[in-house]
Amino acid sequence: MAQSSSQYAQAGPQTFPGLVMQHARERGDRPAMREKDLGIWQTMTWAELARQACALANGLASLGVQPGEHVAIVGENRPRLYLSMMAAQCLGAIPVPLYQDAVAQEMQYVLQDARIRVAVVEDQEQVDKMLEIAPRCPDLAKVVYDDPRGLRNYNEERLLSFEAVLVLGEQFAQAHPGYVEQAMAAIDPQDAAAMFYTSGTTGKPKGVVLSHHALIDRARAIQELENLSDREDVLAYLPPAWIGQNMFSYTQFLVTGFTVNHPESPDTVSIDMHDIGPTYYFAPPRVLEGLLTHVMIRMEDAHAIKRKLFHVFMGLARRVGVRILDGDRTVGTWDRLKYAVGNLFVYGPLRNALGMSRVRVAYTAGEAIGPDLFVFYRSIGVNLKQLYGSTETSVFVCVQADGHVRADTVGPPVKGVEIRVADNGEIQVRSPGLFSGYYRNPEATAESFTDDGWYHTGDAGYLDEDGQLKIIDRAKDVGKLADGSLFAPKYIENKLKFFPHIKEVVAFGNGMPEVCAFINIDLEAVGNWAERRGLPYAGYTDLAGKDEVYALIHDCIDQVNADLAADPRLCGSQIARFLILHKELDPDDDELTRTRKVRRGFIAQKYAVLVEALFAGRQGQYIETEVKFEDGRTGRIAADLRIMQARMHTIETRKAA
Repeated sequence: MAQSSSQYAQAGPQTFPGLVMQHARERGDRPAMREKDLGIWQTMTWAELARQACALANGLASLGVQPGEHVAIVGENRPRLYLSMMAAQCLGAIPVPLYQDAVAQEMQYVLQDARIRVAVVEDQEQVDKMLEIAPRCPDLAKVVYDDPRGLRNYNEERLLSFEAVLVLGEQFAQAHPGYVEQAMAAIDPQDAAAMFYTSGTTGKPKGVVLSHHALIDRARAIQELENLSDREDVLAYLPPAWIGQNMFSYTQFLVTGFTVNHPESPDTVSIDMHDIGPTYYFAPPRVLEGLLTHVMIRMEDAHAIKRKLFHVFMGLARRVGVRILDGDRTVGTWDRLKYAVGNLFVYGPLRNALGMSRVRVAYTAGEAIGPDLFVFYRSIGVNLKQLYGSTETSVFVCVQADGHVRADTVGPPVKGVEIRVADNGEIQVRSPGLFSGYYRNPEATAESFTDDGWYHTGDAGYLDEDGQLKIIDRAKDVGKLADGSLFAPKYIENKLKFFPHIKEVVAFGNGMPEVCAFINIDLEAVGNWAERRGLPYAGYTDLAGKDEVYALIHDCIDQVNADLAADPRLCGSQIARFLILHKELDPDDDELTRTRKVRRGFIAQKYAVLVEALFAGRQGQYIETEVKFEDGRTGRIAADLRIMQARMHTIETRKAA
């Protein structure tokens, strides 16, 4: 059902193998990928990348990988895993990235559904998961691993080291000269290039099939919009199984020909980001929230004079910083001079501390970002922009253009995209980047499109007078309170998550007389806050239950309620009561997706006794919850949770404050 498009027909190769070969010819000696290993950055040129991709393609061919077959890719961002995706595509096969932090049972579903026969994995941890589920995945014949540490005494016949596959590839190439080249030439742009599984927020994950044309077309549209060149530096640090990261550091990388840098480990991302100084950056709101939390913790520990200086200049930045970034010439000379001083002493060092000194374009996506968080980054000179899309649309549906960036929109449609808003407020899309369908699920594919071929996004919103798209919430989540006033839970949650002490929020209120909320505190931020006040605690559950912490969160909610009171549409959505959960919401407990989106319906069901207690106006509630540990064991956490009343504001008290 995806539309065809010829607007980029003359722009270059229309398949991923074609792009790899083009870069090898045109910029063979330029850096394609870097990886930090034992503290030292190792560089691979485009010529070497193309050579290794072809060598590995021969290796996969020796294992019997055929056109149209699915090959699982599991691990962190590693050059060899990226090469494995390229190698599979060179054969006309379809890489299927899996989340590396998924438990074995989650991977089992994907391996069974996609009928995976060959999996390429990073290390021992992922090998163990493959071997655990292998008896229930009869198609799984070969598991190729990159990092051999810990695997010396593994004698499974299905296990092969990366080096062993390359040796098999050499033998295969000698016996079948030109095989890979012929396979590459046979690939059609409309053939499947990759398959990504949805996060399964509302049910079983679905395999989203995307063609070479769909992915490459959207990447070329962004290259044109942002004037991207082969001189960009990118840090690949998010899960490769997430379409956002994959589009950004794989598809865009192969379309534009810039350099992708792979951090040494997830724990060294901040250091590695300082090393590289990316020029093109992508982060979901949760990452930006985490970075800001670290900065605010350090600032609270700073000397009083430094804190005062910080707050004074941040006040100036909020007032004129965004306007200066957007090229607004109405900003006065005096304000520009003060901002320049602030840039020297505060904003510049702050961007450096965040690793963003060289960022030219930064995107955020994956979920709605709180306006306060968004404005913070732009006010200190980071050109952060919002984009809108999904796995099914090859990500790029709307992107904010320089000089037209607003906190309350996600920008106009990208070139080639059409948007309409249905009578029920749902956003519907037509785009060259639309998916080919859900794998082995024609019913779900058909349900995703209108009778006249528009894709159902499931999001509610509207196009404003400037042609920019405003997202209200997921269409299924937007509701009304008992008095008929608007209830948009994500909007409320995002405002609260701007506070560094709050990590996650789940708001309830559809059909109810008022709004109530679950709060997850940020253990690092609140722990630091508690230590500076000499407040002892024995872990998350103990800290979350303390009166002082409840008072801290009450103050945050009070500020949000005051802001909501000033909005006539949302003044009824102020939070009336809240509790602080006794545990952190966790993907392993099915409370969050692997991209850390709240599974709202599941949480409401799992914690129904707490929801009932909130709306019943009780002062507390006992709860006992089963949790899963990293080693697969299960346990239980019990607590008597306190329920606190929040202060409700009227517009009059807001003005008087």
